[in-house]
Amino acid sequence: MRDFVILTDSCCDLTAELAQELGLTVIPLSLELSGATYHNYLDGREIGFHDFYERIRAGETATTSAVSVGVFEEAMTKAADEGKDVLCLCFSSALSTTYQSAVIAAQELSENRPEAKFLVVDSLCASLGQGLFVYLCAREKAKGRSLEEVYNFALETRGKVCHWFTVDDLNHLKRGGRINAATALFGTMLAIKPIMHVDDEGRLIPVSKARGRKASLLALVDEMEKTAIDPKNQTVFISHGDCEADARFVADEVRRRFGTEDIRINYVGPVIGNHSGPGTLALFFVGQHR
Repeated sequence: MRDFVILTDSCCDLTAELAQELGLTVIPLSLELSGATYHNYLDGREIGFHDFYERIRAGETATTSAVSVGVFEEAMTKAADEGKDVLCLCFSSALSTTYQSAVIAAQELSENRPEAKFLVVDSLCASLGQGLFVYLCAREKAKGRSLEEVYNFALETRGKVCHWFTVDDLNHLKRGGRINAATALFGTMLAIKPIMHVDDEGRLIPVSKARGRKASLLALVDEMEKTAIDPKNQTVFISHGDCEADARFVADEVRRRFGTEDIRINYVGPVIGNHSGPGTLALFFVGQHR
């Protein structure tokens, strides 16, 4: 059986240590902040995560860029040169053109490298939701599953990776066109916090509202209670926009309610964080459905 690599992009928001442990190849998206371009590496080597959020809080604005076809071609070619196939798990196509770039690269290389296989999956996931999805696929690979088996597992699993999140500052969602100006204004005045999720098509969708920060954090765990499959024994991921204390509060609540032991916490990286803003808090788990 031919070996293969799992390729993903930095919107998975995994820690660099876990990505290395899982044997992943991770391609960074990039952002431009105050005229300088930074690659969103998982280890924050070009822009630190706390530093990024401090700059956003201070009023700097950024623009983000997807991964290009050429960068995917380079990574896929390297794997093929090493005699390996490629399974590429990409950031939701509803939120970025990264997936389309990977598909084009795979199609072009398939014609030139017929001995290698290049399979691309639209994760329909974001942030550590994508990270959890990639983690689960990497665990299947570690069991000795073939490329096709892990590819099929990915297609079966992506719709069960649940994303529930809230934001602290509605103005970032307003700038990104997720909510209108009036909603942002009145929500801010009344301390209304949106409860949102990523739907079956990989889009960010407002679902409900909570009054105040603590209520919004507890609402995420309420959603987990409704759909999580065997919550005690699964791995749960939590990502945060430079609000680690809130992430730990949610983790403690998940442990208290479900007895979950394996909970991993990390930053929302700067590419996604630019759109969701400081104070974003997201909870990811496997459920019966999204």
